[in-house]
Amino acid sequence: MTDSPGPIGVPGPGPTLAGPEVSAEPTVGARRQARERALSLLYEAEAKEVGADVVLAGLPVPPDAFTVDLVGGVAVHAADIDERLRRFARDWALERMPSIDRTLLRIGVFELVHRPDVPTAVVISEAVELAQRYSTDDSSRFVNGVLAAVAAEARG
Repeated sequence: MTDSPGPIGVPGPGPTLAGPEVSAEPTVGARRQARERALSLLYEAEAKEVGADVVLAGLPVPPDAFTVDLVGGVAVHAADIDERLRRFARDWALERMPSIDRTLLRIGVFELVHRPDVPTAVVISEAVELAQRYSTDDSSRFVNGVLAAVAAEARG
């Protein structure tokens, strides 16, 4: 950062950014945090048995755009997402899955089907990492298997 000089005795306009233009695209770390936040908000909506829009509206500070996209996308496409999960989660009824796994899978399916800009490997690895962090010991393998099957159909 540099201070722009003004005429003698007159302050300049203040600090300016020097260097390359800053991208509006979220960084990898920001997207990871957005997924984690989306997981939290969708989990809260399910636990409270309210719509995701209600949870979003009740926040004191709105979340970032990628979080809103994930939460809203899962809500809008819920029927299609759950149908895919029922097909690919062999021997697991959707209602019997741990809530965290179900929520992670919903986010992953949304991204695989409706966010082609996000690489398949990123979607799956992020979901697996969140499963390792927040769910059961077997959840990461389960999430990986289901999302890999969905990706094979949705992205070829």
